[in-house]
Amino acid sequence: MKINKIYIPFLLTLAIAVGILLGSRLNFTDSSQKLFSSNSKKDKLNRLIDYIDYEYVDEVDTDSIVDVTVNNILNKLDPHSVYIPARNMQDVTESMKGDFVGIGVSFYVKYDTIRVIRPLEGGPSIKAGIKGGDRILIADKDTLYGKRLSNENIISRLKGASESEVQLKVLRKGQASLLNFDIKRNHVPIKSVDGYYMLTSNLGYIKINRFAESTYKEFKTALKALKRKGATKIALDLRDNPGGYLGIAEKISDEFLEDDKLILFTKNNKGKVNKSFATKQGDFEDGEVYVMINENSASASEIIAGALQDNDKGTIVGRRSYGKGLVQREMALGDGSAVRLTISRYYTPTGRSIQRSYKNGNKSYFDDFYERFSNGELESMDSIKIADSLKFKTPKGKIVYGGGGIIPDVFVPLQSSINEEALKTILRSGLTNQYVFEFLDEKNRREHFLEYGQEGFFQTDVISEQLITAFQKYADARSFNIDNALYRPIIKTHLKATIGLHLFGDNAYEEILNEEDPMILKVVQLSRRDIAEVID
Repeated sequence: MKINKIYIPFLLTLAIAVGILLGSRLNFTDSSQKLFSSNSKKDKLNRLIDYIDYEYVDEVDTDSIVDVTVNNILNKLDPHSVYIPARNMQDVTESMKGDFVGIGVSFYVKYDTIRVIRPLEGGPSIKAGIKGGDRILIADKDTLYGKRLSNENIISRLKGASESEVQLKVLRKGQASLLNFDIKRNHVPIKSVDGYYMLTSNLGYIKINRFAESTYKEFKTALKALKRKGATKIALDLRDNPGGYLGIAEKISDEFLEDDKLILFTKNNKGKVNKSFATKQGDFEDGEVYVMINENSASASEIIAGALQDNDKGTIVGRRSYGKGLVQREMALGDGSAVRLTISRYYTPTGRSIQRSYKNGNKSYFDDFYERFSNGELESMDSIKIADSLKFKTPKGKIVYGGGGIIPDVFVPLQSSINEEALKTILRSGLTNQYVFEFLDEKNRREHFLEYGQEGFFQTDVISEQLITAFQKYADARSFNIDNALYRPIIKTHLKATIGLHLFGDNAYEEILNEEDPMILKVVQLSRRDIAEVID
């Protein structure tokens, strides 16, 4: 695959970058107002900004100077103390809250027209009858087509106050006239549980992409649904999950742990220790659990993996996790921006800190993936560097290690190259989504595939050679030169999964992508081995 070299480091570190911004918000209970008082250090900075504002010879944007100054200060602390500019706060807040207020459609603009890729599950548009393929032409008598509007401009017109109404005129293929929809804006979920379904007759699967305020509720919905289908074992997929709220990770850990089991403890710069214990709330304490992690599983993901591993609960499967053992608190800076400052370290129940060293600077810290790839750690567990001084023992005598992530109980090697990983990131992006939309939009293909039904679609080979070749040309035209001969199976799977997403929703997408996933196949094998051991 010929991918412009600039894409590879960006794409492969995307989950980590998101993790810094979204996954670092681990503690949100304390107020920082008491910290604001006058002192000489702050007076010096304030005075310097005033001098530049009023005395400097040229006009200067002091806001940008302040932003640079704040970032420079934080860069000298640790990799996870971050600054969030005011312009980014709404998006970050919505992502961590787990919803936004709007009409709830995924869309893109082509030929100056808003095309609905699909209405979002749980949003007002899907309830009102908006469908994939619809063109939104008018909102409240305001023409939205032919104006070269930016995505931000469109979003601002479709969003609004909760319960406020927007009148849409929609063009739908096969309809002689425009359709009218009166939609009340409401809360639209930003899902953190990507999907859940049964892997076998007794093994359920749940994939969590981050730990937002809504994640525990989504997780409980998934868990209850799987239990009703006969799940006595759960495969919890935390791969590429950058983390999020500490409290949510504690609640999910509690579902699997018996009463009074230690989940984690934190320690601040004064030496104060706070401990978190499991309660009587757990709904899956008697069930078996397999937690899947990889090199991009960070923060709250590691809290769950560490809590279960240290309490001898279940099996951790995959590769060594990211290694983030720091806790941040968000603090407002008074102008709509905020800083997430590291305020403590967390430790697993045996006393392990899994925070990687950042003594060589942030660049070296965030390039750790390439170091792991080059030293062979992603292919062999024997290549993981461990220190005997960081050896700990669980209650049942299992040896575990601190320093640099959670080492799994069962190792599953990375079975693809850097280029293959970059390709998978591209295929999960808007490129495939837009292509599939256009493909389904032609010749009534959406209706044709729907005739299969979900199970029939899963079982039918619907991706032709012509479709793969057409996708390659589409990607080539957008500067993604993909070698179909080398990566045909990956492309084929992602095209089918994305068609499944458009037609049948998120669960279909995850189920198709996971059919040949080596780590999931390993979990299925382990769960069946356990049954065989019981029978023996």
